[in-house]
Amino acid sequence: MQYRQLGKTELQVSAICLGTMTFGEQNTEAEGHAQMDYALERGINFFDTAEMYSVPARKETQGSTERIIGSWFKKTGNRDKIILASKVTGPFSLYQLDRGPFNFSAAQINAALEGSLQRLQTDYIDLYQLHWPERKMNMFGKRGFVYDPQDPWVDNFNEVLHALNELVKAGKIRHIGLSNEVPWGLMRFLQESERHDLPRVVSIQNPYNLLNRLFEVGLAEMAIREKVGLLAYSPLGFGRLSGKFNRPGEDLSKARINLFKQYTRYNSPQCLEAVEKYLQIAEKHGLSLTQLALGFVNSRPFLTSNIIGATTMEQLKENIDSIEVNLSAEVLSEIEAVHAAIPDPAP
Repeated sequence: MQYRQLGKTELQVSAICLGTMTFGEQNTEAEGHAQMDYALERGINFFDTAEMYSVPARKETQGSTERIIGSWFKKTGNRDKIILASKVTGPFSLYQLDRGPFNFSAAQINAALEGSLQRLQTDYIDLYQLHWPERKMNMFGKRGFVYDPQDPWVDNFNEVLHALNELVKAGKIRHIGLSNEVPWGLMRFLQESERHDLPRVVSIQNPYNLLNRLFEVGLAEMAIREKVGLLAYSPLGFGRLSGKFNRPGEDLSKARINLFKQYTRYNSPQCLEAVEKYLQIAEKHGLSLTQLALGFVNSRPFLTSNIIGATTMEQLKENIDSIEVNLSAEVLSEIEAVHAAIPDPAP
């Protein structure tokens, strides 16, 4: 396993992070425990979760992922071996938590964190992330920013950082991060932390894969120069880049794209065309599509950790093995040619 510095902190996190959002929906508690056991054996010291998981978000299963991680901590005593990341939910209309409404007020952040700590059976979280911004902006399939004059949000970066700072001082969180954020939001958080000696953002968790490289447009340079590295989620595009959809006779009944049809980001004709071209590159060079896709993400200079998820142990092993994949200059050149022809079909 490779390890990389988390922002400007003293923490060294594994370049592969175990994503856990399937625990409690597609994976049972026992399966989740087995995945965490195996990940730790392979040198993974970084787990990512969120208060809203499992996915898809449902009131009946909200918090199930954290509970499964918590029961593993209690059973194994491995809390001190894991750098644990979780997230507080931003404004969200699909269901209501007991603590609602969703916002990043001090009261709501505190309530969310207390719930997570209880479920996780720990007294601290190493990396606490804002799951997405409060303001209306371009995320989850929206390419460009469209200003809404009716957006009730007001600039509260300072207040949010002060609320998080109190939790840092209390020892309940160690570091803070963002998720589904854009350059302006990251810039404002960095400005406020520098001006007022408040906790500094150490990471940004955004989607990044061969079908969605929008992170490169404005955030990649910031990630490198400001030392706020990417925690890449959906590196296999909700399974679209696993190659299983291109294999005749493959049983796809349990594939996420088929189970949860509301997630349409990776279903466009442009996506399917691009996937086929990437598959041809992989086969030409003796690679699986998974190896090509994960190897590409792992190679990015702005990456801190690649968040992989799996529903079977076979998938988990292949995903972790991707850390050994080194793509040649020829392969990378061919990838760039496809990207130039079909840029970011899954924003």
